[in-house]
Amino acid sequence: MPDFLLELFSEEIPARMQARAAADLDRLMGEALAAERLAPEVTATHVTPRRLVYAASGLAARQPDLAEERKGPREDAPQQAIDGFLRSTGLTLDACELRDTPKGRTWFAVIHRPGRASEAVLGEVIARVLAGFPWPKSMCWGETKFRWVRPLHHVLAVFDGRPLPGAFAPDEGLSLAFTDKSRGHRFLAPDPFPVAGLTDLKAGLAGAHVVLDREDRRRAIAEGAARCAEAAGLRLRDDPGLIDEVAGLVEWPVVLAGRIDEAFLDVPEEVLVTAMRTHQRYFACVDGTGRLAPRFVMVANTEARDGGAAIVAGNERVLRARLSDARFFWDQDRAKCLDDHLPALAEIVFHAKLGSMADKVARLERLAARLAEAIPDADPMAAERAATLAKADLVTGMVGEFPELQGVMGRYYALAHGEDAAVADAVAAHYAPLGPSDDCPSAPVAVAVALADKLDTLAGFFAIGETPSGRGDPYALRRAALGVIRLVTENGLRLGLSDLFRSALAAYPEDVTGIYPQEHVDSLVGFFADRLKVALRDRGVRHDLVDAVFALGGEDDLVRLIDRVTALGQLVDSPDGANLLTAYRRAANIVRIESKKDKIAGYGDPDRARLAEPAERALADGLSASGDQAARHAASEDFAGAMTALAALRAPVDAFFDQVTVNADDAALRRNRLALLQHITATLDRIADFSKIQG
Repeated sequence: MPDFLLELFSEEIPARMQARAAADLDRLMGEALAAERLAPEVTATHVTPRRLVYAASGLAARQPDLAEERKGPREDAPQQAIDGFLRSTGLTLDACELRDTPKGRTWFAVIHRPGRASEAVLGEVIARVLAGFPWPKSMCWGETKFRWVRPLHHVLAVFDGRPLPGAFAPDEGLSLAFTDKSRGHRFLAPDPFPVAGLTDLKAGLAGAHVVLDREDRRRAIAEGAARCAEAAGLRLRDDPGLIDEVAGLVEWPVVLAGRIDEAFLDVPEEVLVTAMRTHQRYFACVDGTGRLAPRFVMVANTEARDGGAAIVAGNERVLRARLSDARFFWDQDRAKCLDDHLPALAEIVFHAKLGSMADKVARLERLAARLAEAIPDADPMAAERAATLAKADLVTGMVGEFPELQGVMGRYYALAHGEDAAVADAVAAHYAPLGPSDDCPSAPVAVAVALADKLDTLAGFFAIGETPSGRGDPYALRRAALGVIRLVTENGLRLGLSDLFRSALAAYPEDVTGIYPQEHVDSLVGFFADRLKVALRDRGVRHDLVDAVFALGGEDDLVRLIDRVTALGQLVDSPDGANLLTAYRRAANIVRIESKKDKIAGYGDPDRARLAEPAERALADGLSASGDQAARHAASEDFAGAMTALAALRAPVDAFFDQVTVNADDAALRRNRLALLQHITATLDRIADFSKIQG
């Protein structure tokens, strides 16, 4: 069966968009071909800075024929209805047939649609996919109204070894005839070469200084950079993210090594690495002790006749200028202590409705000190001092040049002017954790300030109604909530969420929080319940178990809540727990149905004197003993013990359902047994709301 190859050749595609673009192309082409009854057997996608490639093997030469049956009006329908049916099918009445149906004899039409040649269909598919391609950002150019990530130069479209007939012409300003010729490296091999399929394209590009496969480029960069570092007796600083990014910047990776003037090594390592990585995409090297070495590795996108000497010299010159600026800021910023920078925070707006950054610092001081009182080994005065200095580096020259270093530079400047190490470390760590892979602060003072920063942000934005939605989370409140959850749970802090939110809201004026701030507290607790599900899902914990515990109400101690959820999960996953859950649902359903019949809300407590059968007396005894035992264990936070006590109910519950008829003829006996069933659900619901548990 024929193969199909599509190459979309353009100006440089931003590296951050490439992986998503390849996935979108594969998905959209697959959906479009399937809709045309041309689903391929095997597909592959590739992306480089200048091209998106889609290859499909095993496409049919033409669409299969299609027979569509359409039901029409009855035989005795008005002529107008019959004529309309015929017009919609394009058939005459002689070509239709009458069939018996429950509503009488009815006209049916079978419309035969012969399949079209794949060559004709593929051109339409390409136009449809390109017109709806979901680039995060796109542009028009020249006279065209067509949007693409960057100006599109050619559309290579080859089917069965031949170019598709026609052109991609989305509007009058752009018309690109389908071609079977590709181009290689912009400078090293710009001339076109013919392509008959994916194998031809790979071979042709390899000879034209383009590595088509992203993983091959990534491997070449990683291995080449490691060799360069080893040649100097060093090793590459681990940075897989940078390798991924550079693989999206070059089509023909050529790895080269350069030198850093040793005079710059007295500048903090984070500054040097940020300047190289973020601004220049250079790889840093370290020596055997892990210290930054005066070497860097870069990746060029071309081969030079001099072996790259001029390229290296030019990049060393650029880096020297960049690091000279950094050293200037380093020296200039250290001439002032962080306190001297604080007045300038009043000029930075945190949010129009929430005040300046100086206002935020004032709130952080009070909140961090209060939190420190509840965090073991945290010094409230140190926490307050760290909160005072936490944002001061935002107005320094270094952070202005390298925003990625906020907090990090604050620590250096704090230490340079004699601040306590715990205070300086808290300044550096108060933004953390920023993501699931980020280290979580554990030093008590740092934890207090990091919590205060996130809680203040969450409380403020919830108070003014700027909450996350399905359309976005512009203030990263979900990330802040996950950070709070990690800070509390990973440090084992016994803090109630509601109290935390009240403290954070209390720092804002009433014109921000309103007269009834409890509404914001309730909203935040609900928001955290959803975020906790996300956090626990990554640990393999089911979200319905979180719902079951939250539904009890009043449980906002995250450490205790997670312990309860963990124990509940162990119970539900055990054979006794699974059977107990089944019995709970059976009991709840019976009580719900019967109480509806009886038109009452419930049956109260069972009367022990009316327990006629041994099985129901045993169940009543078991509920009393297990319920009390489970409650005692839960009160002492032994949730595993509480679940073990509940598991003991399996035998008496099973026996009750096997041996006792609930809907007895005696009305009083029936009501008493329904009360006993209701007691089953009430006993279990003291530990968690079992009605929320799925499966």
